[in-house]
Amino acid sequence: MCFKCRLLLIKIEFIRKMMMMIALEEGFTSSNTIKISQDLDVLLNRFEATC
Repeated sequence: MCFKCRLLLIKIEFIRKMMMMIALEEGFTSSNTIKISQDLDVLLNRFEATC
């Protein structure tokens, strides 16, 4: 796996954990949770297209 893909995976995992923490604190439908979920979707799509 290339360096770029490994960095992307690290970022994906970080954002996923952050999303879960916020979802547990604010609720799964809070605007912050949804925004982070959308950011995570972008990263996952980028990973799928690149790696």
